[in-house]
Amino acid sequence: MAWHQPALAHEVVEFLAPHPGQVVVDGTVGTGGHSLAILPHLLPGGRLVAVDCDPEALRLAEQRAAEFAPQVTCVHGNFRELPEILARLGISQVDGVLMDLGMSSVQVDCAARGFSFLKDGPLDMRMDPTQGTTADELLTRLSLEELAGILEAYGEERFARRIARRIVQARREQPITTTGQLARLVREACPAAARWGRLHPATRTFQALRIVVNDELGALEALLRHLPDLLAPGGRAVVLTFHSLEDRLVKRAFVQGAQDGIWSVLTKKPVRPTPTEVSQNPRARSAKLRAVERVS
Repeated sequence: MAWHQPALAHEVVEFLAPHPGQVVVDGTVGTGGHSLAILPHLLPGGRLVAVDCDPEALRLAEQRAAEFAPQVTCVHGNFRELPEILARLGISQVDGVLMDLGMSSVQVDCAARGFSFLKDGPLDMRMDPTQGTTADELLTRLSLEELAGILEAYGEERFARRIARRIVQARREQPITTTGQLARLVREACPAAARWGRLHPATRTFQALRIVVNDELGALEALLRHLPDLLAPGGRAVVLTFHSLEDRLVKRAFVQGAQDGIWSVLTKKPVRPTPTEVSQNPRARSAKLRAVERVS
């Protein structure tokens, strides 16, 4: 199996600075790429709490980390629930929190999950396929105004209204249930000059729907509110974002926390992957890493 290649793995370990005996949370463990880089630094005596809302990804991560089994606790859940998850485990504060907000290649490359327009499949898009509303259900019930607003707000899509109008028109004739259907509708709705650029015209539409289906920004805002209470003095948080909406929320929270004397910002500017890493792992190209250390 081709495992997801984590972005900025070396930099994550550098800024998280894990060492023996510490307790670290990987709140988006995925298939475990970052966790496997962190775990050797926690030995002996350390512990890693691996959290993910995708049960299949969590199962794969647990398999990959089997050699560290006594030091790893895998939990199915959303990172917005970290206070409750840690409380159930009897942990009051931790020494490190990692959040990689990017999509796993295992998720993107699986047509049945509906995240990608490159492979035709059911229009699902749920990170946790055991619960929640699917993307096709959203497209069925949203009004033209609601749909256009979502595409503009979460996809930063300049042709939001044109795309929303085309979707509403098409669903009168038949339900929109597959990624291929949606991608074709978006392409048709865009002006001719925008249909064949470097970026696939459906990219922003798929991003917007995925964000809403999974309430990604709401979950991130909840985590950022909880973060000061989760980190022990001297503890560090590292967050990887992959689009501007996430990065703005993280930057704002980190700047405000520094002004309030809660933490010091370790990354004055976001850390980006090197050209070498991007050439080896193209999906890392939009990654931005920000980090803070709890001071009080």
